[in-house]
Amino acid sequence: MNRQRIMRTEANKNIIKENRKKDMKNLRLGLLFISPIIIGFCCFDLYPIIMSLYYSFTDFSILRAPEWIGIDNYVEMFMDPLYWKSVLNTLYFTLIGVPLLTITALLLAVLLNLRTPLIKAFRALIYIPSVVPTVACALLWSWILNPNYGLLNSVLRSLGVSNPPGWLADPTWAKPGILLMLLWGTGGQMVIFLAALQGVPDSLMESARLDGANAFQIFIYVTIPMIRNVIFYCVITQAVALLQFFAQAYVMSSASTSGSLGGSNNCTLFYGLYLYQEGFGFLKMGYASAMAWILLIISLFATWLLLKFSDMFD
Repeated sequence: MNRQRIMRTEANKNIIKENRKKDMKNLRLGLLFISPIIIGFCCFDLYPIIMSLYYSFTDFSILRAPEWIGIDNYVEMFMDPLYWKSVLNTLYFTLIGVPLLTITALLLAVLLNLRTPLIKAFRALIYIPSVVPTVACALLWSWILNPNYGLLNSVLRSLGVSNPPGWLADPTWAKPGILLMLLWGTGGQMVIFLAALQGVPDSLMESARLDGANAFQIFIYVTIPMIRNVIFYCVITQAVALLQFFAQAYVMSSASTSGSLGGSNNCTLFYGLYLYQEGFGFLKMGYASAMAWILLIISLFATWLLLKFSDMFD
């Protein structure tokens, strides 16, 4: 019996060794296949991230070697009035834009989840604007929102509005004008919500109806809890995207009647736009790198805050 146990133990050890050899061979083979991605990540992602952290503590203008200055960039940043203007613009835009865009996308998804004729055509029409290239979309809306010959003001004048808004040329209406453009392209989030709504079990809806719940109560007490995680996912991704808002603001500010990068009275000087201006306009790469790291901290804090808020509903 002891001899059989010893032989069985030796056989198990041999099997374990062979399995380990196979696992190591598969690991090496897998690493070989994904090595282009690993090398690309290290060269084009990880290395720039590390270097940007280093540059944030230097005076670096591309034209000359970086000079170590410690935390001077961060001190200068917090004493810069234009920096705080960009922060306030971005926070205002994010706090207004995230709930507005999320609620609009959810309501559109609810409407497009109805079983009505031509519903697929309506879904396609709502979704198409979200695949329009960013620059083309910004240029199109720069024309639509032009205060002199824009389509929107022409329609308002035809409806009897004698003094329509100046939109991008007016500090009061510039950010609402950009939000109009983002609402036009909310089809991407609408599709996500639509998929989530179609995943809600019909049995739950039917049980709620049998209990006497109306359509609004079913939506609030059945549908919303079932798609809660999808809602928070969309809120987090939308918040991070708006905190980094750049391309549309750059194109629309450049195309506005004011001609300045931040719009009239710097009303559209968002964080990403000011970062670009300091880094590539004034060649203050060290200062821009410091701004980028502060933006990363703000994004991480916003994400953590939203996740904590979502935990309250578990």
